[in-house]
Amino acid sequence: MEKAPGGTSVGVDDPYAFVERCDHLADDGRCRYAAEHAGSDPAFAAERRADDLRCPAADPHGEWAWKDCPHFRARQHDRECVRCGLAERRVATSGERPLLEEHHLSYRDGRRDAARPDETADGGETEPAHEITVYLCRWCHAKVHGSWARVDDDASPDPEAVAAVEGRRSRELEEAGFRTAAERYDGEDG
Repeated sequence: MEKAPGGTSVGVDDPYAFVERCDHLADDGRCRYAAEHAGSDPAFAAERRADDLRCPAADPHGEWAWKDCPHFRARQHDRECVRCGLAERRVATSGERPLLEEHHLSYRDGRRDAARPDETADGGETEPAHEITVYLCRWCHAKVHGSWARVDDDASPDPEAVAAVEGRRSRELEEAGFRTAAERYDGEDG
């Protein structure tokens, strides 16, 4: 199983199994990274421009897999736990801790030389390390990093998580409730 830099489990064997698409992939199959960040990796940008900015990993029958791209990044955009399905309920005016937390399935490799993304600082070959991030509720996150749970387990929300969601929902309904001016100012002098 993959490990976080601190040595704890990330809860998956293959982080790329949780990837739907790269964050840099445009809807028409072109690489936005090559178009918008050409100065960061001119050789990569020139290669992509020669192929009309086409992403070679976007085609399932293409010459690349997601892990072959040196600039691949995938972050989950749905605000729900990938393990138990708990949806986020944020209270804008509250300083309460969020129900969901980002969970990295794969981390960028700090040893990589930016000019040579496929080599380590000492010149050895390495696979590109990518940022792959999903959302886990606080309770699933603790279980996964506790090394006994997997991200792809068939799990239900923890009872404490359900209680937290219901508490937030109750406060939302209370704030959105209508009260007449007479009810609001009943008992005040003036």
